[in-house]
This record gives sequence, structure tokens and C-alpha cells, in this order.
Amino acid sequence: MSHPLQNPSAAVRASSSIGFLAITNLCFFAASSAPTPLYHLYQQSWGFSSAMLTLIFAVYALSLLVALLVAGSLSDYLGRRPVIFAGLLLEIISMALFIAATDVTWLLTARLLQGFATGIAASALGAALLDCDQVQGPLLNSVTPLLGMAGGALGTSVLVIYAPMPLSLAFIVLLIAFASQALYLWRLPETVSPQPGAWASLRPTLSVPPQARRTLWLVLPVDVAAWALGGFYLSLTPSLLAAATGSTSVINGGLAVAALTLSGVVAILNLRKRAPILALFIGASCLGAGVAVILLAVNSGWLWLFFVGTVITGCGFGSGFLGALRLLLPLAHAHERAGLMSTFYVLSYLAFCVPALVAGMSAHRFGLIATTNVYGSVVIVLAALALAGLFVQRLANARALQRG
Repeated sequence: MSHPLQNPSAAVRASSSIGFLAITNLCFFAASSAPTPLYHLYQQSWGFSSAMLTLIFAVYALSLLVALLVAGSLSDYLGRRPVIFAGLLLEIISMALFIAATDVTWLLTARLLQGFATGIAASALGAALLDCDQVQGPLLNSVTPLLGMAGGALGTSVLVIYAPMPLSLAFIVLLIAFASQALYLWRLPETVSPQPGAWASLRPTLSVPPQARRTLWLVLPVDVAAWALGGFYLSLTPSLLAAATGSTSVINGGLAVAALTLSGVVAILNLRKRAPILALFIGASCLGAGVAVILLAVNSGWLWLFFVGTVITGCGFGSGFLGALRLLLPLAHAHERAGLMSTFYVLSYLAFCVPALVAGMSAHRFGLIATTNVYGSVVIVLAALALAGLFVQRLANARALQRG
């Protein structure tokens, strides 16, 4: 099948396609953060610990990783649309489970299925965005997850406070959105030609094209630091704010996630036309500085300072994520994109879920504030290592130019 940009009405169809794909990607990430402001309500209603809370969160991320490992490259072989459609169907079922949830078992099942759905769709959506536009694709792959997480967390918080059915209305809205997207998807043109090897691609593997491997190692420390912090925010921040400041308002959890992700979006939009390596430098610097401010706020009990630190950290999150994607993804050829996106997401989501799960278990034994101090210190060290690696790379490039 021909690429959509190869026919007379290419510009209009490509614009429609990229808009739909971006909104769909945004909705998947909105669904991922929608439960965050509800966790404290779930705990009050069903009486489970912080360790169980992070397990509910980690189940989502771990099932997403399994999906990426098994089906991350599948859309390179079957086409983008069938794989995205499968992810949408599973996401619809998971939303229905959230709506019907009456205890922790329902939540675990819903998050398990939701993670698998997101894992199936994420690499296909990311690759499809690149297929449609190799200039705007990396930008949209950077912005839509952050906007989605902000919208999901903050939107759910607002619905809990001002609308009926606090534990289910957000999931009803998302279910309707996913059902509409599943119907509209088939109006889009396919962007890759199906090819043999689909069954073989299901063997769990990490696929990184040789030309992209060195760059992956360069961007990995920033990416790990950013996503480890993101995992902490989406699982434990509402409980942390209650422990550190005494405030139990539902809106705090949503505002914290929104402050982190929206400041990331602002950073991305301001840096989108600058050199990717600059975005990585800014990302590592802001991550380290922002987390230091957050630790000061947590230990002082200052809610306002926590949000200041969150905004600084969010700028680092967005900058680092953009720089990593803009350096890495253009190195892959068309039939390597989904595989590389899958690998990138696997590494990101390992950083997203494993440290947060360890933190949840540690909080049960050592307390949430002590755990946060250790967690934040590790993120600061990772940011410092990232900066050191970037400086070494810059010196090596300068010496190569001098020799040339």
C-alpha cells in the first residue's frame, strides 16, 4: 500500500491522520493517570496499604512491558491499524472493569488489562505518528504522553470534587472516547505495507538498530531519571503530600501530576526547534535541581515549595524526553520504528514501575518521607551521571572536529 503522502490529497489526509493518532495516544496516557487521584479514596474505602497501592500501579506498568516485549514490533508486520484497534478494544474492556470495581481485585485486573492494551498500542501509535510526519512525529510523541497524564489526573480530580459518581465518571468518559476512536480508526490510510514475519516477531526481544545503539546509551540516564520520577508521582504523590503537609485534598494529587507534565509540555514546545543535545542538557540539569527543591519541601512540610520543585522537575522531564526522542527515533528506518519505539518504552517503563514498586514496599517499613529522601537522592545522582556523560560526549565531538 502506498504511503499517504504519495497521492494528490496527501496533505489533508496526513493532517487528519496525525491529529487522530495524537489524540488517541493522548487518551491512552490520560487513562493511565486517571486512577491516581482516586487511590486515596480507594484506600479509605477498601483499606489497603501503600505497598498494595504501588502494586496496583506496578501491575499496569509490568503488563505494559510484557506487551511491548511480545507485540512491540507487530505493527511493522501487520500494519499500524490492526494493532492499534486491538489495543483500543482491550482498553475499552479495562475501562468497563474500573467502572464496575468493588474491591482491590477489580482494580488489579483492570490495571493489568489496561497496561497490556497500552503496550500493544503505544509503539504502533508512536511509529504511525513518525510515518505521517518525521518532523512533527517526535514532537507529538513527546507532548501527547505528558498532556494525556496531566489531563487524566487533573480531569479526574475535578470530576471527583464537582460531579456525581466520583469513582466511575472519568472511566465512563474515557470508555466513550475509546469506542469512538475504534470506529473512526478504519477511516485512516495504512502507512506501512504488511510483510511476513508477524509470528516470529512475537518472540520477546528488544530491537535496536545498530545505528541507534550508541545514541540509546547516551540518552538512557536522563530517560531513566525522568520516568522513575514520573512513576513515583503517579503512584505515591497523593499519599506523600498528606504525610508531609497534612493536606488530604483530592485535588492535590491531580495538580501535582499536572504541574509535572504541563511544565514538561511547556519545555518541549520551547525547545522543539533547538538542538536535541541542548534539550538533554537542560533536562538533566532541571531534574537534579527540581528534585532537590522537592526534597526540601517534603522535609519542611511546605506545599507551595513542593509545587515549585515539581514545575522545575517537569521542565527537566519534558526536555529530557524530547531530546531523547529527537536524537534516537530518526535513526530507525520505516520497518524498524515500532521495534525501536517498543525498546525505548520498555526501558522507560522499567524505570517507571520498578523503583516506584520498591518505594511502596520501603514506605511501609521506613515511612514515606524517609523513602522519598532516598528515592529523590537516587534521581539526583542519575541526573548528575547524565550530565557527566553529555559533557564527555561533547568533549569527544570537539576533539574529533579538531582532528578533522
